[in-house]
Amino acid sequence: MSALYLDDLSPGDAWTGTRFVVEEADVVRFAREYDAQPMHIDPEAAASGRFGGLIASGWHVAALVMRDFIANNPFGDTPLLGIGADELRWLKPVRPGATLTARREIVAVRRSASKPQLGTVTMRTTVTDQRGDTVMSMINLMQFPARPA
Repeated sequence: MSALYLDDLSPGDAWTGTRFVVEEADVVRFAREYDAQPMHIDPEAAASGRFGGLIASGWHVAALVMRDFIANNPFGDTPLLGIGADELRWLKPVRPGATLTARREIVAVRRSASKPQLGTVTMRTTVTDQRGDTVMSMINLMQFPARPA
């Protein structure tokens, strides 16, 4: 896909990523390295905890959603720069075996007044599971190039 530029985008543009499954071995592996809490790494302890079983770290879910974004490459060869994430929410536990889908929608496109060759794109990401329940959401801000003259 060729590059998309700031000028090509509008609020309301939306797309859905590729469905992916959260595998138990990956849940445990990620958590052992980055979020080693019993609810993420120990099935027995997790079973007696408040979630009644093993759940994925929210950071793992966020990383999987990022991998989906990169793999689907919705902006083609555009050199993007992530400059922030707001309102990151983990709304429901994600259990091993869950199938997740991320939907992204552009909510704002702004050209920079001081650097008109650049702008920002604000995007809302909503992640749902196989039942259609929203398990994670966030707003992220990306720096985007305008179309070269």
